Amino acid sequence: MAIDMTDIAVGALTFDALADGPEDAELVLLLHGFPQTSVSWRDQITALAAAGYRAVAPDQRGYSPRARPADVAAYALPELVGDVVGLADALGAERFHLVGHDWGGAVAWHVAGRHPERLRTLAVVSTPHPEALRRAYRGELGGDQAERSGYMAFFREPDSQDRLLENDAALFRLLFAGSGMPEGRERPYVEALGTPDALGAALNWYRAASVADAEGLGPITTPTLYVWSTEDVALGTEAAEATAGCVEGPFDFAVIEGVSHWIAEQAPDRLNRLLLDHISGRIEPD
Repeated sequence: MAIDMTDIAVGALTFDALADGPEDAELVLLLHGFPQTSVSWRDQITALAAAGYRAVAPDQRGYSPRARPADVAAYALPELVGDVVGLADALGAERFHLVGHDWGGAVAWHVAGRHPERLRTLAVVSTPHPEALRRAYRGELGGDQAERSGYMAFFREPDSQDRLLENDAALFRLLFAGSGMPEGRERPYVEALGTPDALGAALNWYRAASVADAEGLGPITTPTLYVWSTEDVALGTEAAEATAGCVEGPFDFAVIEGVSHWIAEQAPDRLNRLLLDHISGRIEPD
């Protein structure tokens, strides 16, 4: 089997996606983060397909050229959650496994809290539960999460994409290098998001974010794997450790030592083992 490029229509939007594995197998949807694309999951797609799953990783709203609304409000969290449900519907999956990293992880938590009946399992990479992150950001757990999240104010500025891309995208490239991305793995992301239109759409996820996003988020009852790495410059220990208290269902917390925020690129084999054990039910929850 080989990874295929495909497209998936959801309402008026068409999402580009990478897919592999038997089309009639259990679906695993993989949601990338910022500033990446579906390519970030290529090692996981291959491993999941080899294990007999149908692995599909879309380029999400704003990242797919044919799913790139101009209005910032079109990137509000309910729209992002609706995309995931719509993708599963378009792929004919009443229930599915969901994996998310970074912003994709945030969306995955919300899908699990708002549509638990749709999920078989949930796996979130790097991103703590929204309530744990909120508490850490407010200083309720100690630590320095507010400082770690300081970059978001810049991302929300209306011209941030232009500043990131000036001088041959020098600041954009530095974002990857300074946060531990393995050398060369950033190239497809810089290429895909290397125009103001594309990068601006990706940044609209930050601009549309609201403190009200967590309202109505139900309990997480889906069997959940949370993977965090010790060298993540954006997401600290406090929120990671507090996530267990936000999950009511079976929960496993895996800590990867010495790895940056970019777990899928830097530790693909370890992540693959964790995902396959979790999705197959071989992990014994805490």
